[in-house]
Amino acid sequence: MRLIKLKEVMAKTSLGHSSIYKFIAEGTFPKQVSLGAKSVAWVESEVDDWIMERIGERGEADVVT
Repeated sequence: MRLIKLKEVMAKTSLGHSSIYKFIAEGTFPKQVSLGAKSVAWVESEVDDWIMERIGERGEADVVT
């Protein structure tokens, strides 16, 4: 298991800081893990799973007409 910081989450998802935190608040993006005072990270596999779900939704959207 690997933890990644916000910059890497942003690079992997192509989302900005505010969008990531908005999706977390909506319950649609993996929550961050507290590493201590003012330090958080994300579980990389959870972020990867979220990306794969978005890709899967794209395929489903193409089928539904």
